[in-house]
Amino acid sequence: MAIIGYTKLETLFRKAASLDLDKGHAKEITDIVEKKLVDLLLAGERNANLNGRDVIWEGDLPITKGLQETIIAFKKLEEAIDIQDVLNYLTTIPPLKYPLDAELEAKLPEITGALLVVLARIIKEIDTEKRRVNHEVIEKAKRIIDLTL
Repeated sequence: MAIIGYTKLETLFRKAASLDLDKGHAKEITDIVEKKLVDLLLAGERNANLNGRDVIWEGDLPITKGLQETIIAFKKLEEAIDIQDVLNYLTTIPPLKYPLDAELEAKLPEITGALLVVLARIIKEIDTEKRRVNHEVIEKAKRIIDLTL
């Protein structure tokens, strides 16, 4: 099960970056964002361990100023990601060594939404002339997001 359904994803991409999605690209996009979410949680796990804790706090995640600003931008779009969808997705990956703090768990939809907005805006920056997303641009955006987050 994906972290966000096609209809919500399509609406979010339109609002965040004036982009149109084909249904066939939804899985490709959600796969990228799901991997980035896991990367953030793994980094948070490492930071919690370094700080001598056995619980991952929000402050353990490497959330940059830009990502923090994008979380705020996501909230302003008035779109929501269901926390249960995020938690369901997390059950499909190998378990983290430490549990998530309740406050961090509650913020997972916002963090996920921000990652989606970041990806949409990177795609738009790569090809400012087109509204329709294609595989090649998604792949370029994936490489950029992997280098930066």
